[in-house]
Amino acid sequence: MSGSSSVTAMKKVVQQLRLEAGLNRVKVSQAAADLKQFCLQNAQHDPLLTGVFSSTNPFRPQKVCSFL
Repeated sequence: MSGSSSVTAMKKVVQQLRLEAGLNRVKVSQAAADLKQFCLQNAQHDPLLTGVFSSTNPFRPQKVCSFL
């Protein structure tokens, strides 16, 4: 690795570190509380919790039509 490419790589690293240092951080406890509140507010719309009506389920088994 030459000297100029090493300097360029280090400048990119410093730029990335400055960008990350400027980000606003949220405490894990606050993020977890916000996530819990969001999940509780939207639980009635979650098909994994409430289920899916068979009439609106796109993955239900198709009925077979047969003639005798």
